[in-house]
Amino acid sequence: MAPDTSGIESVLHEQRLFSPPRPRDAGAPRWLIDSWEQFRTMHERSISDPEGFWGDAAGELHWFKKWDRVVDWSPPDARWFSGGRTNLCFNAVDRHVMSGHGGQTAIIWEGEPILEDLDGSGPEIRRLTYTQLRDEVCRFANVLKSLGVKKGDVVTIYMGMVPELAVAVLACARIGAPHSVIFGGFSSQSIVDRVIDAGSKVVVTCDAAWRRGKLVPLKDNVNAACDILADQGHRVDAVVVLDRCGGQGTWAEGRDHDWHEAMAAASSDCPCEPLEAEDMAFMLYTSGSTGKPKGIVHTVGGYMVYTYLTAKYVFNLIPDSGQVYWCTADVGWITGHSYILYGVLPNRVPTLMYEGAPNAPGEDRFWSIVARHRVTQFYTAPTAIRAFMKWGHQHPARHDLSSLQVLGTVGEPINPEAWMWYRQHIGRSVCPIVDTWWQTETGGHMLTPLPGVTPTKPGSC
Repeated sequence: MAPDTSGIESVLHEQRLFSPPRPRDAGAPRWLIDSWEQFRTMHERSISDPEGFWGDAAGELHWFKKWDRVVDWSPPDARWFSGGRTNLCFNAVDRHVMSGHGGQTAIIWEGEPILEDLDGSGPEIRRLTYTQLRDEVCRFANVLKSLGVKKGDVVTIYMGMVPELAVAVLACARIGAPHSVIFGGFSSQSIVDRVIDAGSKVVVTCDAAWRRGKLVPLKDNVNAACDILADQGHRVDAVVVLDRCGGQGTWAEGRDHDWHEAMAAASSDCPCEPLEAEDMAFMLYTSGSTGKPKGIVHTVGGYMVYTYLTAKYVFNLIPDSGQVYWCTADVGWITGHSYILYGVLPNRVPTLMYEGAPNAPGEDRFWSIVARHRVTQFYTAPTAIRAFMKWGHQHPARHDLSSLQVLGTVGEPINPEAWMWYRQHIGRSVCPIVDTWWQTETGGHMLTPLPGVTPTKPGSC
């Protein structure tokens, strides 16, 4: 049977072209890159003088020790910022506290359940400032240390989309313990495969997670994985469990540790570990053609600079401008690593995390979130956009989406019909769409429009 190429054909024959809104247009945001001339100058310098270009970009971040050389390039291998020492967590959190911005919001979180209370009903919402986030991260970093985690030890994280997931990830980065985050929808066997491959001895999880009004049994899955691992001769020394859903799952005395109890006993003082630029930042597993998980390694320095710079320009992130950025991905994917946490937090724009599904309890949930939090950048997948189309444009029409400035897509090609629906019904025909192509292996955007510069064609990145 011949492959279906209708989507490709529709892109190839697409002729519509849309210019980005100019800063002078009513209601249009200020663009960090606002002309082809500015972009060409930057791009040409990145090609002709990569050490100068990337050195300047790295200089916008904090280094405990400056690099000896920006890049050592011996094809196919490159070493970035050799000799430099830095820390992803310091640049995402501490740098802002030390510069006097600790009281600003770092993370906005909304839970899936709609809670009944004396004032009516609404979602559970939490906001963490940079100072609060730093203190929580320090406490959990000390919890990990108390469990014997040292620099270079891989910590496995299998959690729902709760703020503590961000805390756990940043705590690992703080002490130089690479994290291996597993998407909460994966099975016990997926945990087994990744724990063995990474040689991980510590697992961080939740008792359960909310998804479409039902509980996903995370702790039970971890228990089953630990049993399989024990049968295969691999011992998990400690499991830290966050009680999110009322204490679901059975408890293993001596192995399991309650998140809240451990945090209450931990100090909020934990200096960041100065890490070599080429030290491992994290492992993230992707499946190839054989279906066997493959652990992709990203190192500290190059990944930090690249995600910071691409997030800044592709999403037009401007501190102190009232922006609220929302990527709907799970932190279990590379999109969540790069464009919920590590790329966005260093730019000092609040990043929003949502716990649940886009149709819980209703098919307008995403649009109620955009309106409630006045989201300015919205980044989601074409699969979700096609679902929104199927559910109907009456759902976004019920909500005030006028805060939106930039729309983004990620994860797969987007067909022109979905692109046009997204532009018209979510972007009100004024928001540029950044259609981003990249991979787990690259860690950040490789092909994309820039919102204030690039004329865009539906379906083409």
